[in-house]
Amino acid sequence: MNQLILGDNLGVLRKMDSESIDLIYLDPPFFSNRNYEVIWGDTGEVRSFEDRFSGGIDHYISWLKERIEEMHRILKPTGSIFLHCDWHANAEIKIFVLNKLFGVNNFRGEIIWQRTNAHNDAKKKLAVLKDTIWFYSKSSEFSYNPVYIELDKKYVEDFYKYQDAKGSYSLGDLTNTKPGGYNYEYKGYKPNENGWRCPVETMQKWDNEGLIYFPPKITQRLRFKRYLATNKGMLVGDVWTDINNVQSQAKERIGYPTQKPEKLLQRIIEMASNEGDTVLDPFVGGGTTIAAAAKLQRAWVGIDQSVQAVKVTELRLYNQMDLFSEPFFTQLHKYDYDTLRYKDAFEFEAFIITQFGGKAQNKKGGDKGIDGKSKEGVPIQVKRSDNIGVNVIKNFSVSAKQYDKITFEKNIADKQAIGYIIAFSFGKGAIQEVARLKNDENMIIKLVTVEEIIPIAKKPMINVVITDLGKDAKGLQQIQFVATGNSAAGIEFYCWDFDYKEEAGIFKAEILLDKQGEQMYKFKAGTHKVAVKVIDND
Repeated sequence: MNQLILGDNLGVLRKMDSESIDLIYLDPPFFSNRNYEVIWGDTGEVRSFEDRFSGGIDHYISWLKERIEEMHRILKPTGSIFLHCDWHANAEIKIFVLNKLFGVNNFRGEIIWQRTNAHNDAKKKLAVLKDTIWFYSKSSEFSYNPVYIELDKKYVEDFYKYQDAKGSYSLGDLTNTKPGGYNYEYKGYKPNENGWRCPVETMQKWDNEGLIYFPPKITQRLRFKRYLATNKGMLVGDVWTDINNVQSQAKERIGYPTQKPEKLLQRIIEMASNEGDTVLDPFVGGGTTIAAAAKLQRAWVGIDQSVQAVKVTELRLYNQMDLFSEPFFTQLHKYDYDTLRYKDAFEFEAFIITQFGGKAQNKKGGDKGIDGKSKEGVPIQVKRSDNIGVNVIKNFSVSAKQYDKITFEKNIADKQAIGYIIAFSFGKGAIQEVARLKNDENMIIKLVTVEEIIPIAKKPMINVVITDLGKDAKGLQQIQFVATGNSAAGIEFYCWDFDYKEEAGIFKAEILLDKQGEQMYKFKAGTHKVAVKVIDND
């Protein structure tokens, strides 16, 4: 399942299956040893920042290498890794980490991304305009798709200067570059001493397709028409100057200081993976890798130690979701009750059974009330509900017996659980029926609440004050909103949807990262629904 995971990526990576990932892109904090590397400012990030730079460059390389060792393990043999860094430690990362773990022979390229233009301080020193992205594969057999970019305008003007009904075209030579070509006369036109570069059958085929240019003089050479419309573009090399940094007015900008442009990640993902492959970003940050992977029909896993990074990425994914988007799950230190309680039932079953240590049945319908099994092989039923009643217990006792009669009878004899029911809460009748079955029939059914498996967060409170500021010069109504959140865990940020589709339950944030909780918005005449979310540190 696509998932966002809050936590130290080293611990998460160690739990991941070997050879399960097709592509890894990581943009770890650069070795700048400056406070601006602390982006979000929440507890997890600050602690990691202090630890990462406590011992200089050697400590930083050791910190990074430990994580990339795990990334190498979880990469498939056909997988690749792209590591984004800057001048502070790019040489050390290549020599002491990537070359040692992936091998010099698996070095595939050094991508230079020109991310900005020179500023005024370049008058005193050389301006730093680029980042480095190291590209390594795990083996010699790796996924790679050539990427083409749009042809330069001047190149098109200089080389595609001929026109006909099919469009612009350039002319290519049909004669062989070396002796040993095909010697024949075609419609009165003769080759040079090297001959034509194709047999007469191919020449006839191209002629029928309108791809041969016949010059006005019979003494001139035939030429081949190369149409601009059929040109894929220019193959991408290792210097990327056509992708701009995220500008202040860019639509994709979310307010994350080191946010990378989606176009950059789309290029990497398309280059080194295919639809259905799994992409990992162990330093999620602003969520660009995950957003791009989802749009390109890749499965994905994102990890970050910052609550804000994970929640901003989650909101960003919801903003771009449509009917064809794949579901995903967000794993926090604590889980939001409403998100779990009203999640798709089938997705919830698979998630909570896995968290319980069991194996989900992954079957919709016809399961006779059995949604999975425990590690001991006894059945599990999941109810995405509160206050479960007595009928659920009675029906499950019958299903459990039919599921595996041998195991059922053995567990009765050994006074072991014959099954588990997982729900948010259980009513008095259900609890009494479980006790009766145990006392009267030696049948032990374990009732497990969701909160016993995963911690559930208490929702923060929020209050919103609305002030009418009157109409502006264009007749738009100006409204000021001031939101105040309250949570024992501490408020991180607010996000706003000024066109909330309440009936569809769709929250798509126009403002993703509001630290103050204050917004002024202009409305046309009519009815408007506005929603605000507050994100706390749980």
